[in-house]
Amino acid sequence: MGWLSKIFKGSSHKLSEEHCRENYGEDPNNCGPSCSGEVWSENENEDIDRAIALSLLEENQKGKIVVGFDSQLEEDEQLARALQESLNVESPPQHGNGNTYQPSTPPQYGNGNTYQPITPPQHGNGNTYQPSTPPQYGNGNTYQPITPPQYGNGNTYQPIPPPRYGNGNTYQPIPMYYPMGSRICAGCNAEIGFGRYLNCLNAVWHPECFRCRACNLPISDYEFSTSGHYPYHKSCYKESYHPKCDVCKHFIPTNTAGLIEYRAHPFWVQKYCPSHEHDTTPRCCSCERMEPQDTKYVPLNDGRKLCLECLDSAIMDTSACQPLYLDIQEFYEGLNMKLEQQVPLLLVERQALNEAREGERNGHYHMPETRGLCLSEEQTISTISKRPRFGGGNHAMEMVTEPYKLTRRCEVTAILILYGLPRLLTGSILAHEMMHAWLRLKGYRPLSQDVEEGICQVLAYMWLEAELISGSGSNVASTSSSSASKKGTRSQFEKKLGGFFKHQVESDMSPVYGDGFRAGQQAVQKYGLRSTLDHIRMTGTFPY
Repeated sequence: MGWLSKIFKGSSHKLSEEHCRENYGEDPNNCGPSCSGEVWSENENEDIDRAIALSLLEENQKGKIVVGFDSQLEEDEQLARALQESLNVESPPQHGNGNTYQPSTPPQYGNGNTYQPITPPQHGNGNTYQPSTPPQYGNGNTYQPITPPQYGNGNTYQPIPPPRYGNGNTYQPIPMYYPMGSRICAGCNAEIGFGRYLNCLNAVWHPECFRCRACNLPISDYEFSTSGHYPYHKSCYKESYHPKCDVCKHFIPTNTAGLIEYRAHPFWVQKYCPSHEHDTTPRCCSCERMEPQDTKYVPLNDGRKLCLECLDSAIMDTSACQPLYLDIQEFYEGLNMKLEQQVPLLLVERQALNEAREGERNGHYHMPETRGLCLSEEQTISTISKRPRFGGGNHAMEMVTEPYKLTRRCEVTAILILYGLPRLLTGSILAHEMMHAWLRLKGYRPLSQDVEEGICQVLAYMWLEAELISGSGSNVASTSSSSASKKGTRSQFEKKLGGFFKHQVESDMSPVYGDGFRAGQQAVQKYGLRSTLDHIRMTGTFPY
């Protein structure tokens, strides 16, 4: 109310300052308020009466509409009488500034309720908090403690409790620690404590436990290689897995794209640098493997070279080939395909074979090199009568040749075979040429190249299969053959070599020899050899 503010004018500022000093303890010499029973002066009483009268007059003139104005006026009069009666009690002491301390009589509010002091709170140390006397502000209102704020929904502000999970448990901060055994070395299976460690290959390692699979030394390089989840030094990995050339024994270089490019034999899987196909590196004339630089092949008199493994079972002269010729004749007799006429068999050099081929009017020749011929013309052939002797540096020496004049007594004058080839290869070539002789001696009409060469390849393949299954050949293959071959057994390499010769027949891509063999082999497997030959005699084609 406006009139009440004029009662304490001039004294409210001093009381406010003391309240602040009491809260923070800024002025220790300041004395607290006390009461000695002195009364206020009469002049001040008259001032209060005039102030009340003026205030009532101002309210009446403004014409404010107040709910329950009569009751409000009655309450104001009661409050004025209470103030008047309070003047009769002892007056509080006067402070230095002339203001009198207001006694702590509980004030009456406008609604008739008496102010109730707040119960002093207890501190944690057990001492009771002593509140100071509520100060009076300049507007005449008594200090009120701040009540909790009310929100718009009518709820009283409550301090935010600790967060809770959905199950009602109070949230607890997750402790940050590393459990024992959380880092186990993949090398020694021991726990990794404090200090340096490596994290690679989805595992952790002691630095001294991360070792190369090849040399078993620790890997301290920034980069390393892996194979099968095992680590390697880059140099050790290259030594172990980077392909080396089987010819020069060096690491196969990468191409312009950074890729390892090499050549490999389709059967022997001999890897070599692409450059060796153009640097005159020789190949074995039998197995077609390239000559390694640390192993020298045996040169033959006609310019061919033979590896040491193929040389072991090679047939070098005509006389050494006669036992093999008898074995193949027996093989044909077992198929009811006996040759009635005796056909000469001669082993010759490359040059003599090429000259005999030029003298034939008819014939089919397997390129790039002819290894056998079935002759029908009369010719004089230079045949090898004595095998060469290999001296220093594996050079063939003292080979003896002699002329052999062919006379035409039948449709076939001779069978020529290139000398210096392993027994199995020589036998397959001989079985092929004997089939040419059998067809001519049995009076078959002239056949197309693919049919005649195809059925001859079928007989050569059948003989190879029979030899590899039996595991034995003639008692004396050649004078240079190993003791194992002489006893009728076959070395592991010779078995491998026989598989290579079969592979050559199967994978031949020429339309005459390759396609002809596959058509003839299919017919024989379906109808049998005898029915296939009868169909060829009648129609000149393979049965389908």
